[in-house]
Amino acid sequence: MKKILIVDDEVNNRLLLEEILEEFKEQGVEILMEEDGKKALNIIINERPNLVFLDIMMPTLDGYEVCNIVKKELKLTDIYIVLLTAKGQAEDKNRGHDVLCDKYITKPFYFNEVLSIAENVLGLIVH
Repeated sequence: MKKILIVDDEVNNRLLLEEILEEFKEQGVEILMEEDGKKALNIIINERPNLVFLDIMMPTLDGYEVCNIVKKELKLTDIYIVLLTAKGQAEDKNRGHDVLCDKYITKPFYFNEVLSIAENVLGLIVH
């Protein structure tokens, strides 16, 4: 089963992303959600989602730390990580690339961009 993990400490952001990605459920995709970086890392290790939408500013572990552990320490390069954040400065984006994120998107984001990424990563078409 294909899986998407949404990680954000703001409940409204999680719900918005879940709503955007809702149609993937009809194609058998499981959508997982978490509000903190440490718990998200455990889900990534145990569930191996195909795609992770990961906020940067979170409690316990921030998105940079989670991405760094997943990509560099655990070498789970088959997990596609999108850093989705309000931090849009060049230095923030550079740090995202340093931790090997696959995509860096600043908020507010475009629904179609999120859908397009999910379709490409999962190999599914929903719209």
